[in-house]
Amino acid sequence: MIVSISGAGGFIGKALTRAFHEKGWIIKSINRQSFTMPDDEFREAKIEGCDVVINLAGADISKRWTETYKKEILESRIHTTRKIVTSIRACSNLPKLLISASGTDIYDNRKIHDESSTSFAGSFLGNVCTEWEKEALKASGPVRVVIPRMGMVLGEDGGVLNKMYPPFSLGLGAKIGKGSQWISFIHIKDLVNAFIFIIEHESLTGPVNLVSPYPVTNSEFSATLGKVLKQPVFLTLPGKVLKLFYGEGSVVLLEGHQVLPGKLTGMGFRFSYPTITNALMNLFG
Repeated sequence: MIVSISGAGGFIGKALTRAFHEKGWIIKSINRQSFTMPDDEFREAKIEGCDVVINLAGADISKRWTETYKKEILESRIHTTRKIVTSIRACSNLPKLLISASGTDIYDNRKIHDESSTSFAGSFLGNVCTEWEKEALKASGPVRVVIPRMGMVLGEDGGVLNKMYPPFSLGLGAKIGKGSQWISFIHIKDLVNAFIFIIEHESLTGPVNLVSPYPVTNSEFSATLGKVLKQPVFLTLPGKVLKLFYGEGSVVLLEGHQVLPGKLTGMGFRFSYPTITNALMNLFG
């Protein structure tokens, strides 16, 4: 199996690379510089001959959003995906599968969502996810396309927990805003296993929610993390403070989505860490 991964140097990309190497699969890494290559060179070096292409590339959303940075968030996803899809369609030996990332931010925050939901957010991130998915789906037809809509990915080596651990470990953890916003999360090991499951199950196509079956509120998440780390959680981080630091980007922390993994559970995927207690105890217990 030959797998090409854009964003292979990131938190998720590194975890996938380790797991795929353990299976004896060959990895082609696509980094930022790769996207500056002429189309023919890019296709020949990074896409041609691959069985699977995984697209994770995109600018970090957990920063202050200026109008310039919002443009970068969108374009970093659209342009990279477009280059990958263009290369796939030009291959003489087509890949069997494109897995192109998206997020649970595509859904609104008013309902409970599985993959059949069409109640999409009209927010900036919702629109980014919608446009991102449209670009990936242009590869459909000759190639199987799966869109993993990922929630909050929990792991020790990166992601949001990497930023949360220091204050929580010192007893300075806090719920965010009202704490009632939903968090749809997934342990990094379950995420990796879900990618392998997608690769190995050819009937899976289209959007697939990569989240635990048991979403939690921010209050429950914060309380559980404090309990696992044996530290109190008495503080509240006001929304106004987050808006001061992150501007419009504060919505990433202040708004949430209640999302369920309908396709995965329907096909018999087994989560190793389905609850927030399972997940955090494995990482920090």
